[in-house]
Formats: sequence, C-alpha cells, structure tokens
Amino acid sequence: MNETRDPDEEASGGSPPCFLHELGPDGAPRDARQAGDVARWRKAERARLLELRGAVAVEERARHTAAIGAALDALLEPHADAMVSLYWPIRAEPDLRSWMRAACERGLRVALPVAIALGRPMTFREWRPGAAMARGLWKIPHPADGPDVSPTHVIAPLVGFDAGCYRLGYGGGFFDRTLAAMARKPTVIGVGYPQLRIATIFPQAYDIPMDWIVTGGVPPLRRADKRRGRPRAASRRPSTLTRRAPRAAAAPPGSAG
Repeated sequence: MNETRDPDEEASGGSPPCFLHELGPDGAPRDARQAGDVARWRKAERARLLELRGAVAVEERARHTAAIGAALDALLEPHADAMVSLYWPIRAEPDLRSWMRAACERGLRVALPVAIALGRPMTFREWRPGAAMARGLWKIPHPADGPDVSPTHVIAPLVGFDAGCYRLGYGGGFFDRTLAAMARKPTVIGVGYPQLRIATIFPQAYDIPMDWIVTGGVPPLRRADKRRGRPRAASRRPSTLTRRAPRAAAAPPGSAG
C-alpha cells in the first residue's frame, strides 16, 4: 500500500502474491468491490459537503462557532491533567482560535496537531498565545518547538458526520491514523456545522467514531452505548474513547449485497 494514498482510495491493481491485503484488521475478508464503492461515494460526498460548508454565510458560521465554544465550555473542565488539542482553521472550518486563547487564560492546557509527512500519524505540541509558529503540510501553522505531548481530549473538524458519531474528513486518514497510534486514548470531539449531517458515512474498519459531535445548532450528539443501542445520557465530562470502532451494518451505494 502506498502510504501517501487516501485510505478511501486504495485502488486494487494486479493481484499481489500475499493474501493478507484482502483481510481486514479483524482477520475477516475484505469486500473489495464494496470498499471501492465506498471510496467513490465518499469522494463525491466530500466534494459536495465542502462546497456546502463554504457557502454558509460568514455571519451564520460565526453564530455556530460561538455556540460550539459555549458547548465545549460545558463539556471541558480545566484540571491538572487535562490538555485539549484543537486545530488551526482552514476552508471555512469553525474558527475556535478565540476560544483557544480564552481556554488558556482560564487554566486549560491547549495543544495543536503537527502534520509533517503524508501517511504518518500526527504528533501534538502545546500551544500558548504568542507562541512561535511554523508551517507543516498544506502550510497549516503549528507550534514551532516544544516536546511532543499527549492530549486528553482531541477536537477534530468535520467535513461531514452521521448519527453514529462517525466523522467524514478530508480523506487523508490523519486523525484515524493518529488516534489508533496513541497509547492513551483521548476523548474525541468532532466540531462542525449542523448542515453537514448525513445519513451515514458508511464507516469502514479503520474509521474511529467521535465520542461527541458538537455543531452549535443542536445539543451535542453523544456516541451510542453499543450495549443498549441508544445514545448515552449526557454528562458534563465526555467519556473516554473506545479502542475499537463498531463495524458498519449498512451497505454502501452500489455494493453487491
């Protein structure tokens, strides 16, 4: 597999000599045709949602962003061990930089992801107002120096999301790859606009669900309790991330059964 490829676009070429490429993480055979259908559908849906997000009026984005910040205040309480990773906004994402500064002022430690190579997990560095910044992949700023840190909470921007708290991102697999590699699993919160909700992203074995989805338009969506099959009751502090994503039950468009 070429690590620079989008995990949704791992095209199948000639048959390699090893059968392992046809097995999923749980050892079950992959459905290559279904995976291809999902990849094509996601690419088209991602483009549609990015266009939709970019068309949201600036004033409306600001209202949703303010409501997202208020919801995060209710979910996240500063304490000695807490550190929350956010992101530097691009392409009409909710701009939480003011929230980051205010969080630092009230004692919450803040980090930013550092992406410097395709196909590799991101690392995290602590951020403070006025910190020297460098640019990584796609010229996205990150703290220029400092040791790697391990956040207790990771906030990820959404291109799309579904009722199962699965996140559709840009397709590079950075967040899924990073979360899977972290020794201490953080609580993961997806943030975006309510217009970006879709029926399903057709989650695959490598997709890791968010613990919470916060859009500002409606109350935060919490990932369902798999044992009971319904959303868990809300609390002030998010739960920790489970190690394995539940397998998808829905079949993607155009799949063979």
